[in-house]
Amino acid sequence: MAGFTDRQLQQIQTLLLEKKAQLEQQLQDAESATGVVTLDQTTVGRVSRIDAMQQQSMAVSTRGKAEASLRKVIGALRKIDAKDYGYCSNCDKPIEFKRLEVQPQASYCLICQDKLDQA
Repeated sequence: MAGFTDRQLQQIQTLLLEKKAQLEQQLQDAESATGVVTLDQTTVGRVSRIDAMQQQSMAVSTRGKAEASLRKVIGALRKIDAKDYGYCSNCDKPIEFKRLEVQPQASYCLICQDKLDQA
C-alpha cells in the first residue's frame, strides 16, 4: 500500500471516516431543501417564489457535489480495505502522503491531477 506506515494509514482512514460522516450529514440536511417549492403565504410576490426556486437550485447543486464527494470517500475507504490505497489511478505511482493528508480521497498524484485540470 504505497509504503505508508500503519499510523499514517490510520490517520488517513480517520480523516476519511470524518469526511464521510460530514457528507452524510450534509446530504441529510440538503434533503429537506430540495423538495417542492411552495409559495410562502407570508411573503408576497413573484420575487419570493423566484428566491425559493433559486435556493432549491443551489441545494440541488450542493447535493450533487456532496454525493460525488461521498462516492470518492467511500472508494478510498474500499481501497484501504483492499490494500490498494495511495496509488495514482492514471500512472500507478504512489501519491504523496502530504497530498493525501489534505485530500485523502485523491485518486491522482499532483502531476496527473494538473494534467487533468489543464485538459
